[in-house]
Amino acid sequence: MSDWNEQRRLDRAADAEEQRKTEAARAELTRVQRQADDKHRRDERAKDRDEKRAEAVQRRRERAQRRQARAAKREKNFTPENVYRKGTLLLVGLSAAASLPAQILHFMHISWMLFPIGPAVEGAAWVMAAGVAYADERKLPGWVRWLLRGLSLSAAGFAANINYQYGTSLAGNGLTAAEAQVAGLGLAAVTLGGPLFFEVRQWVLTLSTKTATPKQQAEDKARAKHEKNRGKTFKDVTARQEQLLLAAPFGTLSPEEAFDRAWWDVKGAPRSVTADVIADRLDAEAEVSAVLAAAECSPERAAVELLLADLFGSNDGDGGASGALAGAPIGDTPGGAAKSRTALGGKGKRPVRGTSAMSPEKPLAEVDLKAVRKLAEALGGTDRLSARNVREAVGCRNDYALRLRDAVRAENQGDTQ
Repeated sequence: MSDWNEQRRLDRAADAEEQRKTEAARAELTRVQRQADDKHRRDERAKDRDEKRAEAVQRRRERAQRRQARAAKREKNFTPENVYRKGTLLLVGLSAAASLPAQILHFMHISWMLFPIGPAVEGAAWVMAAGVAYADERKLPGWVRWLLRGLSLSAAGFAANINYQYGTSLAGNGLTAAEAQVAGLGLAAVTLGGPLFFEVRQWVLTLSTKTATPKQQAEDKARAKHEKNRGKTFKDVTARQEQLLLAAPFGTLSPEEAFDRAWWDVKGAPRSVTADVIADRLDAEAEVSAVLAAAECSPERAAVELLLADLFGSNDGDGGASGALAGAPIGDTPGGAAKSRTALGGKGKRPVRGTSAMSPEKPLAEVDLKAVRKLAEALGGTDRLSARNVREAVGCRNDYALRLRDAVRAENQGDTQ
């Protein structure tokens, strides 16, 4: 019996412990959920604050942009150009509003059937004035513009005369003669002033569009001078350029592209290059090569070689003095004696290579002369010969090519004489 009671006591204790653990777990879960809810509410409130702050910043930015837009619009609207454009249109409208009723009343006083005459006369002046603006826009001939101006001013003058008569006729109808005179002059002035104001406005706007900056004017002048000089200097090329521009569809070929193609067609080379330029260049290259070749055995260099030979001496065992310096005058050598060209051989130095000026000249072969003559015929004359093209045709040294060229040129000059 005691064992059974002890077991029941242990079971109740285990149940109580399990209940306690369950309540503790439930309390911990509740606490964690409460913390999560609190964190979520804090995050939501922070998000709402950020959104409100961003909306406020956006509203301030939009207000600033609207203020800037209004300021820019005001600045644009109140520029001298816009004030002049809109101000003249306002004056034109006021003059029409003042003169048209007098026109209508004048003809209505005669007969109600003459009512359309007033608007027709006044409208003719305005339509012709608008025609002048249209002619300026379409770049019509000058006589069209002056014809429209004459018609506009004629209609405006006729309407001004009618309004003047109507104004002076008001004397005795509540106005004195002086007041009627002023009224007539005022009606005539506004009748003429409207079309005149519109014409002056159009004239100023046309001049403003044609006015160029000093820089642009200088550039246009320089461009015109360049085109004129190009046409005088390269008449054949510019003639071919005009042919290409006329042959091509309009707008598909630019003038510069046409000039490049025309130069190729006429000169057979890229722009600014001709056959004479190529020949002169080749001759200049040949002359420079000849000068450089001759510089290898110049008296100064020979003197330096001899001086080095005196300083270091000669060593026959190491390939010493093997001969005198060919072509060097005796008076140019130290002590009047010829020294070795290989004075630096024993010191590990390479002796200077001899040139054609130091050795006997090779006689000109007839085969080479014939080849050069054929080359001259192919090029169109001996003046087109150069050391370079002779060297390439014969396959020889530059000095030999120069001698061949000079010999053929001398033969050609002898034949012409």
